[in-house]
Amino acid sequence: MDATAVEQAGWTRVGDHEWVRTERPAHVNLGLVVGTERALVVDTGAGPRSAGRHLEAVRLITDLPLIAVNTHHHYDHALGNHAFAQAGVTEVWGHPATIEALDGYGEQQRAEITDEDDEPEMKAASGPGTRIIPPTHAVTGGLQELDLGDHAVTLTHLGRAHSAGDLLVASSGVLFAGDVVEQGNAPQFADSFPREWLKVIGKIIALDEIHEHIVPGHGQVMSPDLVRGHYHRLDQAIRVAEAALDEHATDATKSIPVLPFGPIQSRYFLNRLKETRDEDV
Repeated sequence: MDATAVEQAGWTRVGDHEWVRTERPAHVNLGLVVGTERALVVDTGAGPRSAGRHLEAVRLITDLPLIAVNTHHHYDHALGNHAFAQAGVTEVWGHPATIEALDGYGEQQRAEITDEDDEPEMKAASGPGTRIIPPTHAVTGGLQELDLGDHAVTLTHLGRAHSAGDLLVASSGVLFAGDVVEQGNAPQFADSFPREWLKVIGKIIALDEIHEHIVPGHGQVMSPDLVRGHYHRLDQAIRVAEAALDEHATDATKSIPVLPFGPIQSRYFLNRLKETRDEDV
């Protein structure tokens, strides 16, 4: 392994088997867990360009056969699946809700790609690696263990949160949390389940003695203490918004100035809180 090349590729080692690098310009954290027989890639990027860069970076660390997991269906985490398939990756894991979303509504995710994402071929649906394909393997029952050779990882669905199909990837003391946890930016609420999200974060906190390092979907690697801060901000926001919905059911946007998410995400947050209010959890 060329340590200089690994560093220049942006890799950070977070455990004995675990690595993470931030793929720009989408600023998404893509992970790698290495066993003795195969390696697991956590998320595949936004399209063929980011997937190609990540595959090149992966090969600086290991030449083992690869499998992959999509933590959820959003474009910056899962639209690199076709490029990975063309590179010979035949096993991609995801939650059934992620498979359903990409299979039925994947073009909506393509439409989310912006010029700043530097994926013009993916956005135009033109060229190699630009098909939208869902994961090939479903995590059913909320839990799936994968043996990488002398090391196992666990894919877990703790409930709906940032999306309907969030998967957490646990590897020894490292937890790849996808966008269930973000650092440095407000959480994204467009198709979220805020009350259930709070419960999922609470479950992550309950496992803090197991996971020393938590890799968010975006931002710096976090400690459990920082995740507690995420929990308390979301809890307070739900309390404030619930009160606003009770008092002003038709115009709860009056609570936006006191919410900690900024105006755009606060509106998504309020809409999703209202839309999911009467659902059974």
